[in-house]
Amino acid sequence: MTRSLEYGETWVYESLLGTIPGVRVSSRTAIGIQFLGFEAAIVAVAAAYNLWGAVVPGTVAVVVATIGSWLMLRFSRSVRELPTPTAYRRLLFGSSIDVVLGVLAFVALVTYLFVVDPRGSNAASSLLTELFGAEPPALAVGLALLVLWDVVYRIGTCWWASVVGLWRAISYGFGPEPTRAYQRIDAINVGFAAVQLLLVPLVAGHTVLLVAVVGHVVAVLIVATLSIVGQGRRKTSRTGPVDHR
Repeated sequence: MTRSLEYGETWVYESLLGTIPGVRVSSRTAIGIQFLGFEAAIVAVAAAYNLWGAVVPGTVAVVVATIGSWLMLRFSRSVRELPTPTAYRRLLFGSSIDVVLGVLAFVALVTYLFVVDPRGSNAASSLLTELFGAEPPALAVGLALLVLWDVVYRIGTCWWASVVGLWRAISYGFGPEPTRAYQRIDAINVGFAAVQLLLVPLVAGHTVLLVAVVGHVVAVLIVATLSIVGQGRRKTSRTGPVDHR
């Protein structure tokens, strides 16, 4: 049975739902609202400004963020159902490094979109121009940035979960069943990253973004694989966590 949650045991994304006064919805409902809300906004803006070419890229980004939300919740709940060392749980959920990484990645993305990309060899082929034309409507750009933040935050969370997972594998050993469960959790993180490959066709003509997305996925795959292998080698005959540091 899943124990009651305490402060610092949830992602920031999870915590937001529980802090809105009077709002109590299931995770499935929240994820559905996330998808439908963003998709409706994209279609409405496209209709208002005749930007139908941006609907497919926008929808792909929303799909990536929505699947990311579902996998984040599956990941966190799986962790909380296991004999989890306090230090690992606090580092994973309570440090808010996932938000810090998301902010840093978002700042880098915005700098690229508004400074680096337009100064390229052909400013007319910048990503914003491709999506919204030479004079992008402010509302469309604002919505795009909101969707991109949703995506980038999940990328930051994915990376942090993989790094902390490797630290856990190096630091702690578990019994056979928890070990296999933690390995499955690390595999969820690989799937979390793999979903982000749906963005590749959208950035195929922009080398910097392409390298960033693919490089991130490859890095998560490597780190998560090391975690899976390392956790298996730390397997013990005991049921609780054993600190091997």
